[in-house]
Amino acid sequence: MDLRKLKTLIDLVSESNISELEITEADGKVRIVKAEPPTALAAPPAQPIAALAPAPAAAAAPVEPGHTVKSPMVGTFYRSPSPDAKAFVEVGQTIKEGEPICIIEAMKIMNEIEADKSGTVTRVLCENGQAVEFGQPLFVIG
Repeated sequence: MDLRKLKTLIDLVSESNISELEITEADGKVRIVKAEPPTALAAPPAQPIAALAPAPAAAAAPVEPGHTVKSPMVGTFYRSPSPDAKAFVEVGQTIKEGEPICIIEAMKIMNEIEADKSGTVTRVLCENGQAVEFGQPLFVIG
């Protein structure tokens, strides 16, 4: 299932009165469960959630010159379509907008990530097989 279809399903669940949706297709199965809103009787968390995020480390990271391609989802970063294949892109390679640059595996679905800008790859910021977060920088394009 492609990323656009998955996002559409998530939006439909969040805007509707249903709390759970499960779809099975030939290429996999997806289950979306809507989180219940907190009730007034629920105890507040012991710490603010923002305190758990590594904000100081992120703020201390140097700013990369050029355009940063960020992860559109949480998952596992792969530089090539299979373990024995060559990487989609290498440092110094010129790429075009819309060209596949990596794969992020999320929920056992391989999502091809495309360049959102044309240019030259100046840095690869993730290791092959590394877990990535939503919004985490993946590449720098100059």
